[in-house]
Amino acid sequence: MKKSFLGLKTFELVGLIVGILGFIFFISSPFAGLTLAGHLALAIFWLAAWFYISQPIPVYATSLLVMLLASLLLSAEGPIYKSAKQEFKPVAKDSTGSFIISKSALIDGKYVYKYDGKHWETIVVKPIIVSNTEIKITTDELQNGDQIGVNLTKLTAGYSPLSYKTIFGTLANPIIILFLGGFMLAQAAVKYRLDAALTAYLLKPFGNKPSFILFGLILVTAILSAFMSNTATTAMMMTVILPIIAVIPSKDKFKSAVVLSIPIAANIGGIATPIGTPPNAIVIAALAQQKMGIAFSDWVIMALPYTIAMLAIAWFLLRILYKPTIQTVNLNLKAKFNKEPKAIALYVIFFVTVMLWFTESLHGIPSGLTAFIPLTFLTFGKILDTNDIRSLSWEVLWLVSGGMALGMIIDKTGLAIWLLQSIEWSNFSIIFLFFTFAIVGWGLANFMSHTVTATLLMPLGISLGLSGSLGAGYSTVVTCMVIGIASSLAMILPISTPPNAIAMSTNMIKTKDMAVFGLIIGLIGIPLMIAFAWFYWNLFV
Repeated sequence: MKKSFLGLKTFELVGLIVGILGFIFFISSPFAGLTLAGHLALAIFWLAAWFYISQPIPVYATSLLVMLLASLLLSAEGPIYKSAKQEFKPVAKDSTGSFIISKSALIDGKYVYKYDGKHWETIVVKPIIVSNTEIKITTDELQNGDQIGVNLTKLTAGYSPLSYKTIFGTLANPIIILFLGGFMLAQAAVKYRLDAALTAYLLKPFGNKPSFILFGLILVTAILSAFMSNTATTAMMMTVILPIIAVIPSKDKFKSAVVLSIPIAANIGGIATPIGTPPNAIVIAALAQQKMGIAFSDWVIMALPYTIAMLAIAWFLLRILYKPTIQTVNLNLKAKFNKEPKAIALYVIFFVTVMLWFTESLHGIPSGLTAFIPLTFLTFGKILDTNDIRSLSWEVLWLVSGGMALGMIIDKTGLAIWLLQSIEWSNFSIIFLFFTFAIVGWGLANFMSHTVTATLLMPLGISLGLSGSLGAGYSTVVTCMVIGIASSLAMILPISTPPNAIAMSTNMIKTKDMAVFGLIIGLIGIPLMIAFAWFYWNLFV
């Protein structure tokens, strides 16, 4: 595609223009019931969404831009809210069951703002004038002692400004540390060939029958991708399958099955643990902000059975669609565990860290705190040097941080509640919402980053839970898992996920093969996931 103005491709330029124009529009155009802070948050969300999708700048740069804009426009230290003063007053019912409140608490003639110390809630009322300074309202949404804002202005109505430290604090959130610990363990595993040794030893028991070798490749790839980057796992496994490909006749369809098995298993395997793939971190971080944290072991207990089921389905489909003509595949797997002191130290650190993660519910040490073990000892023991640290995927951490900041301002400014109040959610069943979130997430993630998709949809899933509009049967935790896992199932196109792109770069499979298989996985995986969400995941929340 040809470059256009500013060196951008046409779609990138369109995204840049639409994003900026929308940003200006949402700031300058008033929407009934939406606070000024909500308008600012909506403008930032619109800009981020278009920048994430079209990528006129790198996605991690968009995340940093979100944090900067949120700090400048919405923080207590920023130029807009620096001088904003807020006043609150408790309300009390009179003998008729109504509330007498100050006129200064009424905005646009029909809104008052309830404040619980953390969140604002917009309440629509029909005021009756009592005097020049007071009005009477009747509503079931206020109780004796509830706080409402008084002497409200456009700045103070419905928003308690965040500190810029809170926004920037997402860069050091425990979830970010958890992922950083996972990155460092993966980097050390590659450096000391732990991954290659594990692969060789794990593949040996599967013999030389094509179907069992395929099973072994899927299992090993999935296990590695549960603890390592899906991209790094795929890159390594592509070198593992080269000798297998070499002994398969060129016209044998089984060759395509072997190549496809790696990205498929990597994408699915990453679902199994919190550190397996960035969308998982987005889910856990979003829930943690609402005091709904999921322990490492709890995630595994919930997600692993689904992961195993999907891996089994993928293995079965690959055997059916790409049935081998050869009877045996002769492999020469040679790999030894590194026995130098630093490698042995790595093995100990790896084992201790993973065991602490899995037993979090027993000892109570948070997974983010446990992640500091590899951070500390892999550097303290010089197992990873400066160049190793520099080569970590820092941009992924920035991307996740920006998503957390975006979700934070959407929640705190009342934008989420305003958006939710515009739809009568009680008309929809919870199953319908699960399918809607899953299909939208899966559809978007096929054309854009899995992490970005989860970032954009997560605030809506969280806000639906906080609103209470769907009743006690709605689980915020389960909904967020549906969004995150549906994003990870997207693997139709080479651009859908880095493992797909790596597999396509071998020129051993066709785009059609990936598209057809990815579509089948999505069509099977989404209904199966909804079944797990409804009958299994709901048991744990």
